[in-house]
Amino acid sequence: MERIPILQMGEFLLVTIQVDMHDRLAMTLQDDLTNRIVKTGVKGVLIEISSLEIVDSFIGRIINNIASMSRILDAETVVVGMQPAVAITLVELGLSLTGVRTALSVEKGMILLRKSLGLSPDEKAEAVDKFSHD
Repeated sequence: MERIPILQMGEFLLVTIQVDMHDRLAMTLQDDLTNRIVKTGVKGVLIEISSLEIVDSFIGRIINNIASMSRILDAETVVVGMQPAVAITLVELGLSLTGVRTALSVEKGMILLRKSLGLSPDEKAEAVDKFSHD
């Protein structure tokens, strides 16, 4: 079964979607991600979607659901790398992605997550250092 990798980087989970999302894959990602949040106790989730060229209403709802479920599980979610066409489609479909924070790049998304969690730049360096030694 096809799965989207979920990487842990310190207090965060990083999901990079590199394939076209279909409904079953989106549902699997939702289940896998919520299970990993509970298992790891992370406080932030970064979802990188720059490879997605098309998002339908179902995938848009799944992204919104993931953010809502993450919040209930005490983790912030930031979606990064959204293509202009995807943003236009979501607006045209009437999907405002309530509660989903966005950033243009992974770096900006990480900064947004760190700020929302009250992490200092030193903690960022420690998280990266820990990740590189694991």
